[in-house]
Amino acid sequence: MTDTRPDRLPPLMEAELSAEQRRAVRHISSGPRRGVIGPFVPLLRSPAAMEHLQRLGAYLRFESSLPEGLFEMTVLLTARARDQEFEWNYHAPLARQAGLSEAIVASIARHETPSDMTAAESAVFHLVCESLHCNEVSDETYQQAVAELGIRETIDVAVTVGYYSTLAIVMNLAQTPPVAPAPGAITLDRP
Repeated sequence: MTDTRPDRLPPLMEAELSAEQRRAVRHISSGPRRGVIGPFVPLLRSPAAMEHLQRLGAYLRFESSLPEGLFEMTVLLTARARDQEFEWNYHAPLARQAGLSEAIVASIARHETPSDMTAAESAVFHLVCESLHCNEVSDETYQQAVAELGIRETIDVAVTVGYYSTLAIVMNLAQTPPVAPAPGAITLDRP
């Protein structure tokens, strides 16, 4: 799917930036992101919010207790639930690089439960899906997550869902254009 809706909050020109926005651009550009892309383009309209969010995101992406494949699975599940094409196209290749199987990526894209998951992947899948679709987590799912992942990792999954939900809501509001999918990549169908 290619999103052809107009970008409501496109990148700002250098001359349009306030001093606070310039500071925020310097901070994000000096870190691992190396620039203002995706959700940070519309968020720059609220530079303090952008800075706080990007610090949380930097922890989640680069320092989290979650193994990379489980982190990326959490992001994809959240992107799919929020129909967020930028995050999906950006993170699907990272998920594959982190070892998430093509079958799991394809199942998530189709809103299906993957048939062949490890115990840890199953724990993440159910924890994320119940959080996003039921607004609560059953005792069984919670206990499975803590047993398979650990308590810190279970909390990091929940925080990742909240963070990427926030980014998805901002980008869906702004109609942020997606990054181009990799050739042959599984893409999302917008409802």
